Amino acid sequence: MAEINITPLADVMLVLLVIFMVTTPLIMTDSFKVRLPRAASADAEPGKGAVVAISEAGEISLNGRAVALDGLNEALKAAFGQGSERTVIVRADKGVRHGVVVNVLDNARQAGAERLSIATEQDMRSPLP
Repeated sequence: MAEINITPLADVMLVLLVIFMVTTPLIMTDSFKVRLPRAASADAEPGKGAVVAISEAGEISLNGRAVALDGLNEALKAAFGQGSERTVIVRADKGVRHGVVVNVLDNARQAGAERLSIATEQDMRSPLP
């Protein structure tokens, strides 16, 4: 009686699993690089909700997708309509003008955001008491 050896199939499947586990975090990055400002009281817990990233050049993305400032309101409403938590996390580059961040926060509030948060990096030079 002949048997089929499935050991090579299992090896291939495990290799594919490892490849997908390694490459998935690389795919899930923002569409552009954002240098966050540093703060001594940065929250170590990542938040849940819609993430609005603003580059130094003023480009805006919502959850990794490019969006114009005037279309941000509708995009946030659509994200909230899909069952997303009504929290907006703003990841603004430290070189972004204050007015752009205020416009994004205003659009988020008009879209129905219940909580607004600004992402920062932990400043290791000034320890917390």
